[in-house]
Amino acid sequence: MDTFTPLTATLGGIMIGTSAALFLLLNGRIAGISGILGGLLAPKPGESGWRVAFLAGLVLAPTAYAVLGGILPPVTVEGSLPRLILAGLLVGIGARLGSGCTSGHGVCGIGRGSPRSLVATGTFMAVAILTVFVVRHVLGA
Repeated sequence: MDTFTPLTATLGGIMIGTSAALFLLLNGRIAGISGILGGLLAPKPGESGWRVAFLAGLVLAPTAYAVLGGILPPVTVEGSLPRLILAGLLVGIGARLGSGCTSGHGVCGIGRGSPRSLVATGTFMAVAILTVFVVRHVLGA
């Protein structure tokens, strides 16, 4: 972990928390990415526009940051395409079974004092730790 930068990490956390709080205050909605994306799969009238805008902002924000002179950290993704697809599907299924993802439960739910989100986030973390242990130390990948 040679790229840990506590100042920028703290600033990023503050910005994520602030944006989630503003989204709730101004729109009355939880900024859970899986829920926002899932709402596009079976859209209700008048719901698609803000969902598309929110997701587009997530995708385009790094580009805007780079255009404004920001330096993005290098990103490397290790693993084969089938493994990445399987991992993505498992994360999606887990988020669906847990009625939300880490952003919805971990950032917004815990911030609102939701016991269900505390349990869900604890479960996410435990499964992630177990998965890394099995993949790295049992399977040797």
